Amino acid sequence: VQLVEFGGGSVESGGSLRLSCVGSGYVYGSYVMAWFRRAPQKVREAVAAIDTDGQTFYADSVKGRFTISRDNAKNTLYLQMNSLKPEDTAIYYCAGGWDDPVYTGPLLDSIVYPYWGQGTQVTVSS
Repeated sequence: VQLVEFGGGSVESGGSLRLSCVGSGYVYGSYVMAWFRRAPQKVREAVAAIDTDGQTFYADSVKGRFTISRDNAKNTLYLQMNSLKPEDTAIYYCAGGWDDPVYTGPLLDSIVYPYWGQGTQVTVSS
């Protein structure tokens, strides 16, 4: 399983960026997918997740500003980030895991995801 992120960069506060994550080596549509981030001097945190039915989940800090989506035909996960703030500055990671019917916990938990991309840097200047 391979996950590769694209689309990071530098933007001014209030700007937008779109991250992409291309997956290979597995049946993409059968996996739950998520974005996480790690800011300097902070622990990794969940940003957004999407299940195999397209239901989405967001961290409170990004609700209303970020949108997660997936295109199973293209094996691609997206994160549209609008109204970016300096506190959104972080390395963003794509993560994937199989859709376990026994698991009933939240998808915004790294325990769900055994597969991770290498990360892409997002920097928001004030």
